[in-house]
Amino acid sequence: MNEEIPPIKVKIKQKTPNKAIVNTLTCATLEGVTAKVIEVEATFTKGLPGFSVVGLASADIQEAKERVKSALLVNDFTFPPLKITIGLAPSELRKNGSHFDLPLALLIALHKKRFDEEGLFVFGELGLDGRVKSSAMLFPLILSLKEQGLIDRAIVPKEALCSLHHISGIDFIAVASLNEAIDLMKKGDFTPNVTTFAYDAQTLEIAGQSYYYTQQYDANFKEVKGQRVAKRAALIASAGMHNLFMEGNPGCGKSMIAKRIKDILPPIDEKEMLSIAKHQFLDGQVPQFKAIRPIRNPHHTATSASIFGGGSRQAKIGEVALASKGILFFDEIPHFSKQILEALREPLQDKKVHIARVNAKIEYEADIMFIAAQNPCPCGNLLSKIHACRCSQMEIKRYSNKLSDPFLDRIDLFVVMQEVQSDDKGDISSQEMHHAVIEAFKQQKLRQQKTLNGKLEEEEIEQYCVLNTQAQTILESAISKFGLSHRSIASVKKIGRTIADLNQHTQIEKKDILEALSYRRRK
Repeated sequence: MNEEIPPIKVKIKQKTPNKAIVNTLTCATLEGVTAKVIEVEATFTKGLPGFSVVGLASADIQEAKERVKSALLVNDFTFPPLKITIGLAPSELRKNGSHFDLPLALLIALHKKRFDEEGLFVFGELGLDGRVKSSAMLFPLILSLKEQGLIDRAIVPKEALCSLHHISGIDFIAVASLNEAIDLMKKGDFTPNVTTFAYDAQTLEIAGQSYYYTQQYDANFKEVKGQRVAKRAALIASAGMHNLFMEGNPGCGKSMIAKRIKDILPPIDEKEMLSIAKHQFLDGQVPQFKAIRPIRNPHHTATSASIFGGGSRQAKIGEVALASKGILFFDEIPHFSKQILEALREPLQDKKVHIARVNAKIEYEADIMFIAAQNPCPCGNLLSKIHACRCSQMEIKRYSNKLSDPFLDRIDLFVVMQEVQSDDKGDISSQEMHHAVIEAFKQQKLRQQKTLNGKLEEEEIEQYCVLNTQAQTILESAISKFGLSHRSIASVKKIGRTIADLNQHTQIEKKDILEALSYRRRK
């Protein structure tokens, strides 16, 4: 009789799965000139001890591993016998900057502590001895996050406060060392310890908004002899931030006028001041945070990349961005390349510049007042009553044809400079002109304009550039007589609005529109 053999039961011992400890801190990186939020995650798992950073981190973040190790070991921290993995999310975005050091070190030092501080950003580079250092990228990073409404509070290096405390509306918790930051995270006391900056400038209060300006005149319009029409055009251009084109013989004062305009420009608000400082940081400059609009004067041999920005791997800003909220001055404009002049049409029209590269596609602000100057011909003596012109008609035509009609159509005021006379005198000072600009600025802001007259959009032109009956009749006559384009009509209206503000007129009157038409380009 066959007996059934009972099956053998084998008890398999189940292994307990590894449980990873995960903590997260928030940091950010720059993509062009815009900050992107980065989640810094850390896991500690069983395995061969190691330390790796994943998530498309650049070389400076990979080097952070050595700085973090040294800073922790110097401060008597013992690395756990675990595999440490730091993840930077989103993983498809390339990250760069030494300011990731501090969040990396805190995640490792506090790997046994659970924390989830929502809305708290952490920035800081670490020295090998554990000191928390600043970096040039911090200011543009945090300012961009504020402009996007993404940041309320942040742990930052104490030595960065000299620039960061200009940014209001953010609770800054400043630390000087890694140990100080670790104690702060353990206690969970994130009380801000930074006072808001007070600007050293004249303040103008309009409708509850503060505007700032300085009465500092490095060079005075009183030094410009004669040129009454050109100085009047400079005043109008300054009051409305209009684009200006000056043509005249060598030595007649074109560059003198352009370089003095920067001292009489309209006041700026805090947002504009910080935007100027952000671009200066990105260019490697140390901002002074003064209420002074920038002026950039590139040479005609400058490349397209230096004017508009560029770079093979990471796009960088150029002269146009550095001149934003201020002046971009092209002296001897026909000597600039055709490529640069035609590419300039975009920022003059849209107040933005787009840079497209294989590894980067960015857009940055280019709200500029453009000033150009040129001689009337290659030798410069075409308009002279004293010196004979040595140029042929073909040379003069070739010289003038370097500037296309679509490009010139984006410039508001055109002035032909007078030849210097021995009895010419300076008839108006920079102080007087600046006072007139500020009074015109008040008129524009009291109308609740978001931008100055020279930057008005189509709908805003219809709303704010209102002509009385006589002025409307004159404009209609000029349109039919001179065949003005749609852009030219808008330009004349904007200039007329600025002239009316200087004359303290509520509407654009006959006198205002006639003067505006006098600055139209003669074809």
